[in-house]
Amino acid sequence: MNLEINHLSNYKHIHLIGIGGISMSAIAETLHNWNHLVTGSDLNQSEITDQLNSHGIKTVIGHDTENCKNADLIIYSAAIKDDDPEMIIAKEKKTPLVSRGEFVGYLTKLYQESICIAGTHGKTTTTSMISLCFLKAKKDPSIQVGAILDAIGGNYQVGNSKYFIVESCEYQANFLKLFPKTEVILNIDNDHLDFYKSFDNIIKAFQDFASILTEDGLLVTNADDPHCLNLKNVVKSNFISYGIQNTDATFVAKNIRFDKNGFATFDVHKANKWYHEFSLSVAGNHNILNALACIAVCDYYGINAQIISDSLKSFTGASRRLEYKGTFNDISVFDDYGHHPTEILATANAIKNKQFHESWVIFQPHTYSRTASHLESFAESLKGFDHIILVDIYAAREKNTIGISSQDLLEKIKISGKNALYIQDFTDVVNYIKSHAKPHDLVLTLGAGTVTEIGPMLVQ
Repeated sequence: MNLEINHLSNYKHIHLIGIGGISMSAIAETLHNWNHLVTGSDLNQSEITDQLNSHGIKTVIGHDTENCKNADLIIYSAAIKDDDPEMIIAKEKKTPLVSRGEFVGYLTKLYQESICIAGTHGKTTTTSMISLCFLKAKKDPSIQVGAILDAIGGNYQVGNSKYFIVESCEYQANFLKLFPKTEVILNIDNDHLDFYKSFDNIIKAFQDFASILTEDGLLVTNADDPHCLNLKNVVKSNFISYGIQNTDATFVAKNIRFDKNGFATFDVHKANKWYHEFSLSVAGNHNILNALACIAVCDYYGINAQIISDSLKSFTGASRRLEYKGTFNDISVFDDYGHHPTEILATANAIKNKQFHESWVIFQPHTYSRTASHLESFAESLKGFDHIILVDIYAAREKNTIGISSQDLLEKIKISGKNALYIQDFTDVVNYIKSHAKPHDLVLTLGAGTVTEIGPMLVQ
């Protein structure tokens, strides 16, 4: 359907299938804020669905055929298939259907300055950093981010300015449906091979995304990543680069030092001239790069360097990004969303800058296709931890047609010369950690699925 965003007011009742997703819930809250009647359904109850209900957005766990029948417009998430009962009803009634990716694209058309943050890794953190700076600079942006951000008390904000800061997902090439004025491309890595099939196709998708920019637009990208730097050749827009290793970049971090928490302080040079000193409250070299991307965007939009510095210092991380969960028996517990070998390696390196005795990782692989595609890389990236515990693969949108399991990863890790354990039940994992971890150890739950439940079980 060719939905005209200017006529969105014609759709009084909007129903969302898969409303419990982090992006879908932000859309629901935004539409509710704009005084639409918003309903939705999701197969799983969560804090998000509970919050939606508490805000007056009726959310049914399971299928909501009644509201589906009465809706003027239906938005559906990528996980929803054609044989979904609500999708069947919508098609029978010829109700306008729009995918989540398409609708976010329509939203970006509403704003004069849509700032779209993309990349295989770091999107949520960088979107959060940029959002904080714009908020502190009193630019009143609208925001959609893929995690809970304390500063806005959720994963969205409806502002009253020309700025829309949005995390932009490359899965199923959804970011090609956006209308950005500014793009941030953080990195280009080998992921979502269930859709893209090859790394060359991933690179091409990011090139196509960069090509969307108009001549008066802006591309900010990572000069330490050669695939990102090559995007300069495919855009006619303004171009700003940043880096640590590539000192020819526009913004460069120098004189990097870490405190006992693994938090960096560093000098930034802009066009080979000293710009400002920055200190972070999140760990890892990857977050220095994320901060540089933020600095580049905010400087372009006229935000004072001191405001950027204060905002970055105040940022303690988005939810599930090396998030501190608490302690038990003098053992620190963290939780992280990392579910790709590159992310795991970055997290393992970030932890090394912290002070602790030994590290424990409880890893839950995410999707069968990703586990199969990166089996050896997963085994290699996990070797950075002293103790490794694996739980079952989180299926997400997939069925196990490959015949792969966490035991396959276990064997790869053992072949590489590192010991690891497979424990199926979360309660058994908790009991094992409590029996074997020592005071001043560090425990990390890692993965994009239900493994996040283990941290609270440990600290409680």
